[in-house]
Amino acid sequence: MEAPNEAKTRAYYDDFSARYEDRRGGNVPHGYHDLLDHLESDFVRKFAERRDVLEVGCGTGLVLERIAGFASRAEGVDLSPGMLEKARARGLSVREGTATALPFADDSFDVTCSFKVLAHVPEIERALAEMTRVTRKGGYVLAEFYNPLSFRGLLRHLGPSRKIGQAHAEHDVYTRFDSPGRARALTPPGTRLADARGVRILSPTASLLDHRLLGPWFYKAECWAADTPLRNLAGFYVAAYQKV
Repeated sequence: MEAPNEAKTRAYYDDFSARYEDRRGGNVPHGYHDLLDHLESDFVRKFAERRDVLEVGCGTGLVLERIAGFASRAEGVDLSPGMLEKARARGLSVREGTATALPFADDSFDVTCSFKVLAHVPEIERALAEMTRVTRKGGYVLAEFYNPLSFRGLLRHLGPSRKIGQAHAEHDVYTRFDSPGRARALTPPGTRLADARGVRILSPTASLLDHRLLGPWFYKAECWAADTPLRNLAGFYVAAYQKV
């Protein structure tokens, strides 16, 4: 039986799917969303070039499409049929499913990754365990967390809830914030924390990255800072757990 939170999240993202790509997918080159997609997919490449990859919560396939460019096999799973429709239109291999019950056999992938999804999963330990289950020994689980110790975290707590579709606003979906310290504490059994990357560290607001003159400079600065100790202050903290 489907959990009430899953039904609400599915409805939220089905609504969001209609306008999800308005400023994504290269519509603002070297802008905010392009930066996120680049830094996330580039971190996957570090562990997954010419290997088998699963993206959990693939959405419309923007990051998965980049991953498919360097992986030997790229699969996606998502809760939202609306999002998956757009991913399939890109020619991507995707299926419907939830992060807490992945529709794949044990040891199916070399790398399992998830971006901007685990923050909306109350049973995050179960989701991380599922990602570990479908990952082969020696492979990696890449998990992105919303970091409260960041400009973005502060703005999300203090700012208004933005409208994301015809019938939903941001406050309509469950959202959690986990610090880098908490990400270490959440290391799934059978894995070790091997690496991490920070995404959106130096930009107080996303609009700075979309600015015609300032944007390219912030973009370069964000790429430089992503793998420095400043990653602990990133709005999005990506932990890389290796299955041992």
